[in-house]
Amino acid sequence: MVDGGFDSVQGRDKEQGMTGRDTDTARDGSWISHAIRFIVSALVLMLVGFIVPGFSRITFGTALMAAIAIAAIGYVIELVAGRSISPYGHGIVGFIVSAVVIYAVQFFIPGLRVSMLGALLAAVVIGIIDMFVPTEIR
Repeated sequence: MVDGGFDSVQGRDKEQGMTGRDTDTARDGSWISHAIRFIVSALVLMLVGFIVPGFSRITFGTALMAAIAIAAIGYVIELVAGRSISPYGHGIVGFIVSAVVIYAVQFFIPGLRVSMLGALLAAVVIGIIDMFVPTEIR
């Protein structure tokens, strides 16, 4: 018997989708949630371009491509070195990796120019913004 109420193992509410399988309402892995994450990330990058010296002001299209590139590079770093060293990791190592990833993305995205100081400041600003508007659904 399928229970459509409370998941006692994880402590979250569930509901049944049209397929009859349980879907977790607390974490939706659909493409819409990924698209929203990339849009929020692009808007954050555009804001960083206005705030941070050494980080070029970019259009929404350039910011969206940069957000996708940053996510792809972060994914590769997680595959190779593990979550603790990823740009999303906490601490000084995660901060430095974030700055390096931001600096490296300029070589793949036309129209984006970042100095090393700009990348460090951008990593700080993005970290502060991420505390209030997380770009990753946790």
